[in-house]
Amino acid sequence: MSSIVFFDPVCPAPYDSRTLASRAMAGTEASVTRIADSLGAWVQQHNRTQACGRYQPPRALPGVEQVVLIREPRALPAVRALYPRARLHLWLHDKMRPRTKRGRRLRSMAGALTDMGGTLICVSETHRRDVRATLQWVGVPQLDTRVLYNPVDDALRPDGTAVDPDRLVFFSSPNKGLAFALDAFAALRRALPGLTLLVGNPGYKRGRGTARAGVQYLGPQPPGHIHAEVRRALATFHPNFIIPETFGLVYAESHALGTPVLTHDFGAALEVVGDPRQVLPVTAAQRAYERMAALLPWRGLLAPVADRAGVFDAYIERIRCWRAGDRPRVAPDPRFALSRIAGQWRELLGQ
Repeated sequence: MSSIVFFDPVCPAPYDSRTLASRAMAGTEASVTRIADSLGAWVQQHNRTQACGRYQPPRALPGVEQVVLIREPRALPAVRALYPRARLHLWLHDKMRPRTKRGRRLRSMAGALTDMGGTLICVSETHRRDVRATLQWVGVPQLDTRVLYNPVDDALRPDGTAVDPDRLVFFSSPNKGLAFALDAFAALRRALPGLTLLVGNPGYKRGRGTARAGVQYLGPQPPGHIHAEVRRALATFHPNFIIPETFGLVYAESHALGTPVLTHDFGAALEVVGDPRQVLPVTAAQRAYERMAALLPWRGLLAPVADRAGVFDAYIERIRCWRAGDRPRVAPDPRFALSRIAGQWRELLGQ
């Protein structure tokens, strides 16, 4: 039996190995599943009531030496009670800044963090910088922190699928800038009338899409369907500067499939994408536009102002260039390969 448990105290619904093939799945849960399956580890979930192979309800398992707690530091005492002799690690996925709600949660568990004996795992160097600043604020700056990127399945590769130069895709949680992306797409379509945008999401934030010319709402989709749509797209369009990505699995998977990304230098985007042609700066005009649009009953009222101010011009210029033949060539990034990341986890956990 495995001596490793991944413990998820916050997942919205139980998941297991079958979920990756059968339904939409958030990036954190997908990453936990890929790593746990690669290591042959147990996975326990707070809301699971029936066992499914290595996926178990919370209970003390014999012989467990290492426990990786997912996301929530406040669960450290409960996990320690289940596994009093195990070495505990905390795998953080969310933004952690001093004086924020999540920062205060970390602060409330300062004693448990000091006593856990393991490592704080971050999902990017960008993420680790924020976590270290928060640990300094919390008063436990000596804690060991390490970056282990979220993994991309080694099987994801470009496969020669024909690219539709009129197709863009947005596959992310709607609270990560979808409203702004739809406004930007409307401006793109005014300049390039043939464009279409396919919108999907991982399912944990449903959102309600309003009818827009050229926009097709797919809702939550299994990864296989998402990957097929991304392969055909000119680009993954994700002009997000609302909620920073601590990693950005959508970027890494898009590149693995051969599709470039158009996003902003926000959160870990540039670290993961690695190509300045695909990562635009956030302008003061864009921030001002979003502040005003959030106050209006219908965001389209600002379209004439936005066009005159050039709020969306950078997207139009970039997409026009890519359609004309200057589309970036992208490929799987070896930094994020599942086989490599699983090896790093084995090293960390002594396997």
